[in-house]
Amino acid sequence: MAVEIKIPGVGESVQEAILAQWYKADGETVKREDPLFVIETDKVTLEVVAEADGVLKILVREGETVAIGTVVGTILTGGEAAAETPAPPKEAAPEAIKDRPDRRAEAAPPGKKLPEKAAPVKAPGEKTEKPPREAETPREAPQAAPEAGGDEADLSPSVRRLAALHRIDPGRIKGSGPGGRITKGDVLLYLEARAAAPDKAPSAPAAPAGASPAVERKPMSPIRKRIAARLLEAKQNTAMLTTFNDIDMSRTMEIRSRYKDEFKKKHDVALGFMSFFIQASVRALMEFPQINAFIDGDDIVFHHYYHIGIAVGSPRGLVVPVIRDADRMGFADIERAIIDYVAKIQENRLELSDLEGATFTITNGGVFGSLLSTPILNPPQSGILGMHRIEKRPVVIDNEIVIRPMMYVALSYDHRIVDGREAVTFLKRIKEMVENPERMLMEV
Repeated sequence: MAVEIKIPGVGESVQEAILAQWYKADGETVKREDPLFVIETDKVTLEVVAEADGVLKILVREGETVAIGTVVGTILTGGEAAAETPAPPKEAAPEAIKDRPDRRAEAAPPGKKLPEKAAPVKAPGEKTEKPPREAETPREAPQAAPEAGGDEADLSPSVRRLAALHRIDPGRIKGSGPGGRITKGDVLLYLEARAAAPDKAPSAPAAPAGASPAVERKPMSPIRKRIAARLLEAKQNTAMLTTFNDIDMSRTMEIRSRYKDEFKKKHDVALGFMSFFIQASVRALMEFPQINAFIDGDDIVFHHYYHIGIAVGSPRGLVVPVIRDADRMGFADIERAIIDYVAKIQENRLELSDLEGATFTITNGGVFGSLLSTPILNPPQSGILGMHRIEKRPVVIDNEIVIRPMMYVALSYDHRIVDGREAVTFLKRIKEMVENPERMLMEV
């Protein structure tokens, strides 16, 4: 029995996907729930797992664009799998190679007999030796098998392309994939290690005129195309403006430090800063509903729910999963939702429904070390809050210079719907609540 492997549907608006990478090789035995390959669409990256035990038969190579529902492979189960798996070749025993007198008879014309070979003349006392047989003529020794990592038949197309581009001998790379196979990540790590090593060899001569330059051209992934299109849409179709402020994180850091162990013990999740900012943002959005609204033609659509998008960077691009009804969630619920989304992104399990419906977005460039930036709106939303790294700085409090952990924050907003007064006051409101977290608990 053959089980078809199809490109799954991820939403009505997605009609095709790129088969980005096969995790298994053609002919390899797979188990149910084993990850088989990963697909990329313009919105999500998704892993597809095996639905049965058996032998994988690949029909579509990685890197190809295929329609949703396309059969890209099969899993041969039961007897078909056994028939598909080739039996190991048997080594011929030396005793099996013998003289076959009938060969000469078969080669002779009908009615004729081939002459017997003349016996060699021997010297007195010399022992008679049998003439060498034709079948015992020494054969060429078989060639040595190539190194495990260097057999190009075992390399995926992406690995072969990358190795050829950088003129790498795959035999020098240690594979980390199943059965010691070389993955694309192994090649990239090898290139990084080679670049970091001191160059002891003499510098290579300049490339001759007409030689191709050391550049690489790659097509944009669907997710990167989508990101580029949406960013361009935000710049062209909104009147975007940004206002800035800074927040003294002393009180929030103190509360987090004091209760983090008890919080972890009770809720089995760590207490982070993002839950403080989400709680503060929700309360500020309640006070300034136009920042939680969209423009639709000549109308303003106000939302009486608070779906907060959290921008998360991934190896394949930026994604913004949505925490729904954040106004009904506590600190532990928010932190748990964030952790679940991070796990989904790492395991390529994020679904299209996880990314839709946000009314406001928060992005934290501080985790990458950003001191200050201008976040770009995520259309059709009217506001996005940018968090940044916490840095100790001198500030004046009660006419004295003191050192405090400070964070710059930025609010980008659509000036068509949000006036400067509302935007500045909204960001100031967030500052007040993060600097005094008790106000969120007391709802003042």
